[in-house]
Amino acid sequence: MSARRLFLDRGLGETRGVVTLNDQPERLLILREDMPARLRLGARVRARARQVEPALGTAFLDLGEGAEAVLPFRPEERPKQGQALEVEIRAEARDGKLATAKLLGPGEGAPALIAKAPDLGEQLLAFARGGEVETGAIARQAADEAEAEALETVHRLPGGGSVAIEPTRALTAVDVDLGERKGQDAKRVTRHANLTALGEIARLLRLKGLGGLVVIDLAGRGHDGTALMTAARAAFAPDNPGVAIGPVSRFGTIELTVPRRTRPVAEILCEGGRLSDSTLALRLIRRIEAEAAAQPGGRIAARCAPAVATAAEPLARRLAERIGARFEITADPGASRDWLEAKVR
Repeated sequence: MSARRLFLDRGLGETRGVVTLNDQPERLLILREDMPARLRLGARVRARARQVEPALGTAFLDLGEGAEAVLPFRPEERPKQGQALEVEIRAEARDGKLATAKLLGPGEGAPALIAKAPDLGEQLLAFARGGEVETGAIARQAADEAEAEALETVHRLPGGGSVAIEPTRALTAVDVDLGERKGQDAKRVTRHANLTALGEIARLLRLKGLGGLVVIDLAGRGHDGTALMTAARAAFAPDNPGVAIGPVSRFGTIELTVPRRTRPVAEILCEGGRLSDSTLALRLIRRIEAEAAAQPGGRIAARCAPAVATAAEPLARRLAERIGARFEITADPGASRDWLEAKVR
């Protein structure tokens, strides 16, 4: 029986929620303080239809404070340009794409936030009804481990082999590789690897926050389409409603679509294909906190690249209010940008 656990790590500048499935991270929810409240999943907003495109069945919405979203509509629900509407954010913005909204009804007045999105604690409980949310050091460890796995490209499969997951602008490509998976019956080994891979792929896509069109290149040939479709439907059931799965093609691939809801984890943590200065600054602050907790009263010396030190300044001021001014962050011009150090003097 599948067992899910819930973890909530509330840190300075960032809150992270983790769902694990059989002790493996399945979902990672990240909320940073600079994320606009009216663009978060589940937020209810009074918007104004800035532009209506009947041919596309889409309206472009002004949510206020510079925030925008798109609203798909059916012909009978077509809004008028300039009309006030009440909407709910159903998919967060991602790289190059606006957030997607769902129409709730007509509105009145200027664009404004009506109701904030559920907090991360509430969101976590929706994934495991009746579960308990764990906090503290164990939650921080779970969040760190989830981040690390979410940023990997190649993931090992139980029993051998691997899956590689690589998002592009058009789709997410997934490759199943047998590697050195052992067995005398090659067909049976391949079948088992593909069935195992489908469960792992579904978990990893949820963890990474990836959706849209997904193409899975299965290992081997001569696939058991019925067994694979049954396994795929079970693996992606937690992503419903909205999952559509195509049959195994003659090229040995499965195509499916998974609803996009949250911003991909890599987009939150990275910039230009590498960890952002903000992400590294948050990690540095967590390391200082850990050292401070381990060495009460000790003075902590932290070093990092100049850009990271600059990004950490506002967080450092808040941390000093919490633990006292017993740490110092030094910008080291010779340090690589992803190198961080925090230790007691």
